[in-house]
Amino acid sequence: MKKHIAQLLLLTVVTLCFAFPASAWDDVGHKITAYIAWQQMTPEVREKAIKILLAAPEDAQLSTFFVQSGGRSDETLKREFFMLASTWPDIIRDRSFTNRFKKYAHSNWHYSDTFWRTAPDGKVEMVTMPDENGKAMDELGDLTKTLRSNASDADKALAISWLEHLIGDIHQPLHASGRVTELEPKGDQGGNLFLLTPKGTPRDKQENLHWFWDSIVIRQDPRNDACDADYVDAEAQRIIKKFPFSKVQSRLDAGNFDDWKKESFEISTKDVYSTDLKRNEMPSPDYRKKAYQIAQERLALAGYRMGQLFNEIFGSSGNK
Repeated sequence: MKKHIAQLLLLTVVTLCFAFPASAWDDVGHKITAYIAWQQMTPEVREKAIKILLAAPEDAQLSTFFVQSGGRSDETLKREFFMLASTWPDIIRDRSFTNRFKKYAHSNWHYSDTFWRTAPDGKVEMVTMPDENGKAMDELGDLTKTLRSNASDADKALAISWLEHLIGDIHQPLHASGRVTELEPKGDQGGNLFLLTPKGTPRDKQENLHWFWDSIVIRQDPRNDACDADYVDAEAQRIIKKFPFSKVQSRLDAGNFDDWKKESFEISTKDVYSTDLKRNEMPSPDYRKKAYQIAQERLALAGYRMGQLFNEIFGSSGNK
């Protein structure tokens, strides 16, 4: 256990000071969304969220991400801890931490696919699939109920982290889509089966559509050697400037998870699988530019919505 905690502490320091070969919604994007949410949260709500996160079960190894660092303000440490918490549901997918993985990792919580295909007339046609399509929507509702309940702070800590993560996930268009084709009769797994690299490319060098969208922020604005404090914070601030709260406030629809998913699904059918997208070819510069614009807006909306939801739950008139 001590060895695992030491590894986690080292991971936290590395995350703050060095660049990971990271992806957008899996790392950088989640932290951007959490940063934007933090800016929306009141001081009272921030304190409640941090207090609860620090009460996470010891074997979850979530609270170990709160690392004291000389010369860094208390506010900065709390914000970075909150941002890191948004990535915990991906961190625990590491199978080398066997007990933690078995107890806390849930691979089918990260998405909620709506199955569809393109009809002969070019319109979107819904497809009914017997297979389970992901539990993101169910979990968003259940996690919110946990935070409003008299559950222990340990349970609420996990709920906060998962809620941070899943709100980000459901705003990624391909986390709400399962496209059915002759090649993928059971769906393309959110673009994971739609390869962008030439046929015959070795598996370890293949790139797919889902990964392309996950990594679009870094693709368009390379991180190079910048640490989180220099890269993620600056990227989030640029997104806030580009999509200020006042510009999207009328669209927030706080807590309406179904509508958030519908937005992502519509973007997937109209913009992700646009007519210029070709299998086994990397997207064009114009496609990349449009994807980056869409991703920035989705990250902004996810952050504002998350911040509003936490304010409503943990504010003076909400859960105590």
